[in-house]
Amino acid sequence: MAYLDIAQAYPAELSSSRAEAATAPAQASLSALEWSVVALARRDRVGSLSEPSRISIAMGRLFGTQSNPRLADPRLEALRRLAVQAWHHGYVVPKSEIKSFLSAGFTLDQFETLLKSISSERLARGRRYP
Repeated sequence: MAYLDIAQAYPAELSSSRAEAATAPAQASLSALEWSVVALARRDRVGSLSEPSRISIAMGRLFGTQSNPRLADPRLEALRRLAVQAWHHGYVVPKSEIKSFLSAGFTLDQFETLLKSISSERLARGRRYP
């Protein structure tokens, strides 16, 4: 009977990275603050993602109706932007929003959890738009 040492079958960096990946817990959940941002993003329009024009800024100053849904924290703003897209378009989210979401420190597991949660809520309400 032959013995095969599997640990030596792969280079050291591959076997150590696999061991680290197996022991690292998957962080797929969002915090309570992040879920509240997702809930608030449900009421935002897709137009809130673009820069306000000079005319809209002037009209806001003139009539006193300046509303800025953007968040001061860049990480939470990336989450809000992705959530607004998901609330309005479901799984059809622009790649640029996904890239900014991931570069803000979120993971793909959190991305999938977010999209599943939003799409199940949209399905439960039976409406296309929030």
